[in-house]
Formats: sequence, C-alpha cells, structure tokens
Amino acid sequence: MHTPITLITGAAKGLGFETARLLAQRGHHVLLGARDVERGEAAASELRAYGHVKFIPLDVTSVASIQAAEQRIQQEHGCLDVLINNAAILLDHYQAAAETTEEQLLQSLQTNVIGVHAMIRAFAALLKKSDKARVVNVSSGAGQLSDMLGSVWAPAYQISKTALNAVTRIWATEFQSDGIPVNSVCPGWCRTEMGGDGATRSPEEGAAGIVWLADEAARDSTGRFFRDREEISW
Repeated sequence: MHTPITLITGAAKGLGFETARLLAQRGHHVLLGARDVERGEAAASELRAYGHVKFIPLDVTSVASIQAAEQRIQQEHGCLDVLINNAAILLDHYQAAAETTEEQLLQSLQTNVIGVHAMIRAFAALLKKSDKARVVNVSSGAGQLSDMLGSVWAPAYQISKTALNAVTRIWATEFQSDGIPVNSVCPGWCRTEMGGDGATRSPEEGAAGIVWLADEAARDSTGRFFRDREEISW
C-alpha cells in the first residue's frame, strides 16, 4: 500500500510541527519543510519517534529554494500526495491600519500569499502524479470578510489571509479536472509562538482540523473554508 508523501511548510515549530507529528503517527511519510536548517533538523529528529519524518530545507519566499525542494522530492519520491501550506508570518499584531506600513504588508503577502501560490504552482506536476493528492492551506478566521468589520487587530496579516482564501478558490478551480481538492482551514487561536501563551487552544487542537483535511475529508469537498471540520463563511 502506498505511503502518503506529505510536505508541510513552516513545520519546525508550532502548528506545522504538531501537524507533522500527528500525520507521522498516522503513517504518512512527512517531509518537514523549514527555512532554519538547524531548527528544522532538530524538529525532524525529535519527530522520528512518532514515524517517518525527514527535513527538507525550504524557504517559501525563495524561488530557488522551492525549485530545489521540488527537484529533491521528484528524485526521491516521484510524486507528492499532500501539500500543506502552513508557513506564515504575523508582523503587525495589535496595530491600527494607519500604523501598518507598506513594508509590513508586502512582507506578509510575500510569505502568506505569494509563497503559497508559488508552492502549489511548483508542485502541481508532482501532485498530479498522485491519485490521492490534496492541498491544504492554513488560513485564519482573521481573514474572514464576514467578520472583519469592527474586528481589525492585525491589518497586514488579515489582508494576507483574505487573499490566501482567494488563492484556495482559484487553485480549487484549476485542479477540478484533476480531482485534487484544495481547501482553507482555520486552526483557531492556538498557543504557539505566533498565538502566544494566552491563546485558547493547544497546538494539537489547532492541528486536528489540518490533519482531517489532509487525511480524512471527502475528496469532493474543494474550494471551501473549514474550522473544526465544519464549513465556515469567507
């Protein structure tokens, strides 16, 4: 039986790390992507207690880094079954729009949006070689337009997550004829380096919805936004 080959970006810590742990436990061959080599190697080493985990150097803001990762996975595995776009940055926490600089917005879009598009585009051919391919984009309820009026606490981050949801819809359309589902997921407010110690959810609780989309969700569910296995509004 084919072991799922799963690539997770930004997986050396937080939700990415916990997602890697849970999927390794489920028997996935996890490729742990991270731009910090030392931290990535240490994370992969720790997670090998749970299953097959291998570190892949990967900076989603670098075309050369993405290409190198794609070539390595092509050579070593020949296909990719699951792509989880988890890498993200939050630069303008608790800032008003007037305080959020153009540079903060540009950097946020580069990682949280353009990086995701670049990853899906680069790995499209490998995903199409799998008959069980899935793409999961880790988004946030902070990007929901339906709830944004009166609830702005990180403008650049929120704008980037709204745009990420558009990336999800566009690639879901692109992959319809290939039968590859592409979905967004909100993990909720989790106790990670980004979320802080005061967050209401554990990393495991946040990762559960990501794992569900990567491993269990119906394959005909695509172009949708989920939290806790339930569809939520854009």
